Amino acid sequence: MTPLIERFVLHFGEMGSRWGVNRTVGQMYALLFLSEKPLNADDIVNELGMSRSNVSMGLKELQSWRLVRMAHHPGDRRDYFTTPDDTWEIFRTLIEEKRRREIDPTLSLLRDTLMADPCDEQERHAQERMRDMHELIELATGWFDDVQRLSPDTLASLMRLGSKVHKVLEFADRLRPGSRE
Repeated sequence: MTPLIERFVLHFGEMGSRWGVNRTVGQMYALLFLSEKPLNADDIVNELGMSRSNVSMGLKELQSWRLVRMAHHPGDRRDYFTTPDDTWEIFRTLIEEKRRREIDPTLSLLRDTLMADPCDEQERHAQERMRDMHELIELATGWFDDVQRLSPDTLASLMRLGSKVHKVLEFADRLRPGSRE
């Protein structure tokens, strides 16, 4: 591994723990992402100096996140792994998995708690706060669903607009009939 690749792999390992996967899985993903060709478990063991069992468990984790694809070589019984080439596809997959693992269970809990009859003023207040949270999460996930349908080029253009979107919205408000400006 070159120093440049090693630096990226080590950084991804450290970031992995902040993103919900362990260091080993983060390093494995970074190695697979940068690799010019699909790697098998033995290649990963040799490159990263990890145990075979850690690599096997890490590959299962990456498969459960749908972040790696399996490939086969003719005459070779080993499984080879690679990441999608399209970084937008990777980003979308990560967001979908985070939503499925973290957001959806939270929305389910919030829906259940909002359907319960509050037994006192403290619970009424708590439900109002939960309702606010539920509405915000529903708004954000609805927006994400809309954005998810955009092409990568359109999505990149939208992201490049950044805070300029605010100016466009202000301008649109001024054009509406009955606006004060």
